[in-house]
Amino acid sequence: MRDKSYAIIYAYIYTALVAVILLAPLFIYTSYMKKVHDIKNEFELKNRALLIIKLMQEHNSDEEYFEYPRFKTFKSGLYDIRQKEIFSLIKEPIKYFIEGYQVEDNRAYYVMALPQDRYFGAKYLVVENELSYYEVYEKALVILLSIVTLIFLLSILFLDRFAKPFKDVNKKLDEFIKDSIHEINTPLAIINVNIDLFSRKHGTNKYMQRIKASTKVLSNIYNDMEYLIKYDKIEYERENIDVKKFLDERIEYFSEVACMKNITIQSELQEGVKISMNPKQFQRVVDNNISNAIKYSYEQNIIEVNMNLNEEGECLLSFKDYGIGIEDVEKIFQRYYRESRQAGGFGIGLNIVGSIIKKENITVSVDSELKKGTTFNYKFPKNLVFMNNSSTFQ
Repeated sequence: MRDKSYAIIYAYIYTALVAVILLAPLFIYTSYMKKVHDIKNEFELKNRALLIIKLMQEHNSDEEYFEYPRFKTFKSGLYDIRQKEIFSLIKEPIKYFIEGYQVEDNRAYYVMALPQDRYFGAKYLVVENELSYYEVYEKALVILLSIVTLIFLLSILFLDRFAKPFKDVNKKLDEFIKDSIHEINTPLAIINVNIDLFSRKHGTNKYMQRIKASTKVLSNIYNDMEYLIKYDKIEYERENIDVKKFLDERIEYFSEVACMKNITIQSELQEGVKISMNPKQFQRVVDNNISNAIKYSYEQNIIEVNMNLNEEGECLLSFKDYGIGIEDVEKIFQRYYRESRQAGGFGIGLNIVGSIIKKENITVSVDSELKKGTTFNYKFPKNLVFMNNSSTFQ
């Protein structure tokens, strides 16, 4: 589904570029066809003028009156040497009596000079009609739409076929990652269970604690990769999450990881705040922030997690560390971006966070200073937030 949408998007882009390129020759073609149309119109006006002259020549002077010829789409008139009307069906005034074909706005004229005093004292015969390029523009538009449609369909066809080998590779890669994740999850679960059993039987052991902390780091990476694969394939249902309770559980979960660096996680969390959000998505936001805070903090330090409601009813959640800081804040939500290769990871955690908060209209600001620390501030909109004792959103 996603590959298909990419093919359609690029087909649109390619079609638009080709259409722009075609505008120049199409403009030249349209200009040429307008000139051809003018020539044809001039020829028709001239023919009508000659026909009128022929009828006037055939008129018998002994006849009481001359029945002036009338046409459905053409108007004409006779004018004297002073350009005054002798008889005319043309309502609009004629500015210039210049012999030949001329165009004024949407009107076309053909002025033919006549021998003096031969045709009812007329010096000029003028034939007029309305000039319209509708047919020219219509043909040009049909040609453009036909070419654009053909290019669009061919683009989809060729892009789809061109992308097929890459689709097959991506499909196999996805299957490999899925299988790998499944294989990783099973031994992680076994390790954690056995560590817990060992601790119960033999008491706390610092080596076992380090092993368990490491499995939790791996588990967080596993959860990120699983979410990355599944996020556009499944529908995440909302639940009413008790934010304090949820954060306390996740802080407790990462406490062993923090202990590896002698880091203490301190929290100040308001009671009774709930948000309407999918728990797995909210966990990805929380876990990645706590995990990164631990990863990039200096040893024997603290991490601060704070949550409260502001006066507007928005939930403010912040994660503050005292660590190495961030050099380029603008890039941290890009996928696979890592400022430090030594810290490990794949550079997907904050990218996942970015996609979730964008979808939920959660705003984020990042304050960071090199070698002093970083604070991530998240503002949850009030339509997602409500108090524990309230049944309606604030």
